[in-house]
Amino acid sequence: MANNQINIKNRRATFDFEISDTFTAGIVLTGTEIKSIRKGKAGLTDTFCFINNNEVWVKNMYIAEYEYGSYNNHAARRDRKLLLNKKEISTLMKFSQLSGFSIVPLRVFINERGLAKMVIGIGKGKKVYDKRQSIKEREDKRIMDRMMKK
Repeated sequence: MANNQINIKNRRATFDFEISDTFTAGIVLTGTEIKSIRKGKAGLTDTFCFINNNEVWVKNMYIAEYEYGSYNNHAARRDRKLLLNKKEISTLMKFSQLSGFSIVPLRVFINERGLAKMVIGIGKGKKVYDKRQSIKEREDKRIMDRMMKK
């Protein structure tokens, strides 16, 4: 399939959190949801993950209603289940119980088999001075790139 260019990112995640471990999880979707994702009509702003009954769920993920969907259309911001194995879920449970750690969705993509996958990470919230340091490093890198091009 040629739909591998679908790559929906959560840009605030790396700014607000310091990501330590990442996991790739499958997403349980309905038919109209996967069609909207393949068209690139999804967003990860203000999205977070939580664990309930040894299952990982993503909350507040936006997937636009499918334009050709009828009464079978989905709700745009419903809770969606993530598919991980037991070992990964137990690792996520350990970190989520620690103070300051969160499970953060980083990006959604379509793999080579045409399935929707989500990359989630274990993030520790940054302080204000950490955010300023990130901005300074990004600006320094941009300046260095400009110097190299000249």
